[in-house]
Amino acid sequence: MDSCNPYLPTDRLRDLIARNSRLLTTISHFGISLGFGDSTVAEVCGKRKVDLPTFLAVANFLSQLPYDDSEVKVAPLMEYLKGSHSYFLGFFLPSIRRKLIEAVTYGGGSDTEVSLLLLHFFDEYVDEITSHMKFENENVFSFISDLLDNRAVADTCPSGLFSDRHDDVARKLQELKDIIIGFVPQRDSNLMNSALLDIITCEQEIVAHCAVEDILFEPAVKKLVEISQLQSHDVAPALPQAAETATEATARMLSTREKDIIRLVARGLSNKEIADQLCLSVHTVTTHRRNLSQKINIHSPAALTIFAIIHRLVDLDEIQALK
Repeated sequence: MDSCNPYLPTDRLRDLIARNSRLLTTISHFGISLGFGDSTVAEVCGKRKVDLPTFLAVANFLSQLPYDDSEVKVAPLMEYLKGSHSYFLGFFLPSIRRKLIEAVTYGGGSDTEVSLLLLHFFDEYVDEITSHMKFENENVFSFISDLLDNRAVADTCPSGLFSDRHDDVARKLQELKDIIIGFVPQRDSNLMNSALLDIITCEQEIVAHCAVEDILFEPAVKKLVEISQLQSHDVAPALPQAAETATEATARMLSTREKDIIRLVARGLSNKEIADQLCLSVHTVTTHRRNLSQKINIHSPAALTIFAIIHRLVDLDEIQALK
């Protein structure tokens, strides 16, 4: 089989997986379980009631092969995305966390405080991705379901609804990976390496997931909205606006004073000590900390410390042990 040719309905599904093993998770997100033997893609999709053109578009797209999105249907693609959300939130991310805990506990890291901060940083990422995916499940997908069932009419095209929220989705995993590689030596690296490999895979899969939403799902939703607009002259409820995520807030530019304060918090200074060093009142320092915490959605000293590490505001040797 020519590795440059797209997958076809007549190909055996097992051959698709042989060419790209990462399609194992893809078929799972479509609700296809193993045990299909030598059945073709068309036969498996028919038996499992999976829309064939949509499945092939996603499989070819994720395998970087020529794909046809002209017959992609919104409903089965939305079910695929829901399955992907369940996979990340219910299985993959919790699995990575268990491995990180094992690596920190038994891997012999030389800096316990930094290892614990890494766990905290990972938990913050999980909170962000959970909020992101729950918003799509509970608001975006439910609205589209109503649109499909003629219970709602769209008066605006949801252009950018997903892509605007995807800019930083994988960035935090990239930063966590860089911190582990650069700053967390282990006496026995096997446990941490295993967790790191999962983090790398998760980063790649989340990027691919977002690409499916941006490149396949969003255009299909646009077509659905256009049809809905043509079929009715009623004013439709607007799509709910995406709540600002912690990642988006983190991307905001901090003032020089706010960076100074984060740097000193990371070094373990109290508000009074920060005030003395910056020639400010304690009240002013407290106000600055409250404002910057609201701006980046990070509140605890430990979280501000890992923020300072990630954004190169402080060196690791400057950080005092957390009490």
